[in-house]
Amino acid sequence: MTGDRGSASVWVVCAIVGLCVVFGAVLAMSQAVVTRHRAASAADLAALAAADHWTDAGGEACAMADRVARAQGSSLVRCAVEGEISDVTATAGRGPFTAEVRARAG
Repeated sequence: MTGDRGSASVWVVCAIVGLCVVFGAVLAMSQAVVTRHRAASAADLAALAAADHWTDAGGEACAMADRVARAQGSSLVRCAVEGEISDVTATAGRGPFTAEVRARAG
């Protein structure tokens, strides 16, 4: 049976390639989850910061929310303060792993 000689090597290479594809997919999913959590925590903290400074005049509440979001490695997309309620949207990540999260606090 010389026709089967070396077929185990082909099967091993196929198995290794398959495992690499699965490993890459798991890494990509975990990166997306981490980015989503980073955006959510930045939005929550920025909303709390804006709600804490709602009495400040001249948009200081949104400036504080922007500083907090940047300190978390995210950027503030939108900020609105109406009375004691703040409503912010933060984004984190780049490219296909970008997440945008909205949070409210008051």
